Amino acid sequence: MTNWEQCYLDGQTPWDKGTGSPPLAEWVRGSRPAGRALVPGCGAGHDVAMLVQEGVDAVGLDIAPSAVERARAAYPALASRFVLGDLFATPQDWRGSFDLVAEHTCLCALPPSLRIEYEKAVHELLRPGGLLAGIWFIHPEMDPGESGPPFGISVEELGELFPAKRWEVVEDRVPESGYEGRVGRERLRVLRKTGAS
Repeated sequence: MTNWEQCYLDGQTPWDKGTGSPPLAEWVRGSRPAGRALVPGCGAGHDVAMLVQEGVDAVGLDIAPSAVERARAAYPALASRFVLGDLFATPQDWRGSFDLVAEHTCLCALPPSLRIEYEKAVHELLRPGGLLAGIWFIHPEMDPGESGPPFGISVEELGELFPAKRWEVVEDRVPESGYEGRVGRERLRVLRKTGAS
């Protein structure tokens, strides 16, 4: 596992673009999700701030103390919404309490060996019928010999990770917006929780 805290301490945070994910923001503005939302791996908090601005009751979770500190400093009015913690060990009262999980950079930061645990964790956190809205990193650009993170995931692997017996595909497309250099390399796929946890 990458030492994310050390990345923040060293100032090595190329994933922090200073603003929320453009395709996620576009989806939120078009779909108007409501209720309680979780942003796993929230980093500096930009996606949480965007969701709150759009009227969503959002909280962010990150495993790196310095990420949470950075988010609280950047968005002091939202400081209580940034929680230090592990997606794989969330509070018991969080289970089944979210209407939306907004995914942007969490899954691609995890080693592929943890993807099944990610699916289980997110499924457990969502209420029945809740949505997982993901901007999935399909085509990361890697230098020769580089393995990640970010760890890309293919469209086929997405289908296998979120099987039809537990998830219904609500929306699926290549977004036309994105950070500079990311357009055409990500995929918006929104899934609805159908199966029991």
